[in-house]
Amino acid sequence: MPDNTLPPDSDSSEPEIHHDLHDHHDREVDVVAAGGVLWRPGADGRPVIAVIHRPRYGDWSLPKGKLERGETAPVAAVREIAEETGYTVQLGHQLGEVYYQVPEGRKVVHWWSTRALSGGFAPGDEVDELRWLSPEVAHAQLSYSHDQEVLDRFLQLDPVITPLLLVRHAKAGDRGGWDGDDEKRPLTTKGRAQAERLVTSLRLFGPTRVYAAPPVRCVETLSPIAAAIGAEVQIEPLFSEDGYWEDPEAGLARLREIAAGPGVAVLCSQGGVIPDLVGMLTGEEDPPFRKASTWVLGFAGTEVVTSDYYPPPKPPTK
Repeated sequence: MPDNTLPPDSDSSEPEIHHDLHDHHDREVDVVAAGGVLWRPGADGRPVIAVIHRPRYGDWSLPKGKLERGETAPVAAVREIAEETGYTVQLGHQLGEVYYQVPEGRKVVHWWSTRALSGGFAPGDEVDELRWLSPEVAHAQLSYSHDQEVLDRFLQLDPVITPLLLVRHAKAGDRGGWDGDDEKRPLTTKGRAQAERLVTSLRLFGPTRVYAAPPVRCVETLSPIAAAIGAEVQIEPLFSEDGYWEDPEAGLARLREIAAGPGVAVLCSQGGVIPDLVGMLTGEEDPPFRKASTWVLGFAGTEVVTSDYYPPPKPPTK
């Protein structure tokens, strides 16, 4: 029978559970962890959920773990799930954060929906059993109420949500300092480094198709991920600033068409386009759109039902 206690590494204070990740990244924390609701389609079409047993604590929980030095939370979530369960996963939408106290100080756990792609479980010292359970049974099996709350958030939406990765091009210098055709303005050295770092974060979502607005800086931003997955960069004139503002409705329709295609698409556009697209699709006012940042838009049919913003990837920690 589940109880309302915290994990054994915490004190007795009540956890803080937040649904909106945009508002809480600046909170001071001493320990950062990440994990996921690991799922796969069941025989009846409904998801089945992986719940793990930790013999050290004698509890049943969702897979999670601490970030390694220089690691981002999404990367850590995927790595920890692989280490604890043996499964490689496709990252999905964010499920919020949980804060609580541990002996080291204030701890946060970032949560995602994660779909199992391949692999298999092998018992170990840290996790000795994994059960694939129906949502109702998984909910009852979990030892902690905040894990149940994370699972509840996951179950609020159909897990089969198609992500579209909308990227703003990386740094390309100032327009005023470029004498030639602005469409041919390339990435700077810093921009090329950002484009290379984007490969790690974008691959977590399993992209299979790559699109870019015509400017060279947009194409160069996604060239590394295209090479990494063996795809060609397809040019989309409707997502340049000039092309988009000639007919925004046509651009929106084309975005929905791309999202509805097979697999997962990644699209690079410009700062004069992305805020309008994100605003129309999500209703968000003044959405952030820094260079080399990514919006992950979760489509159910033609409608966006989840939207997660990822800042530009940081340089490696020395």
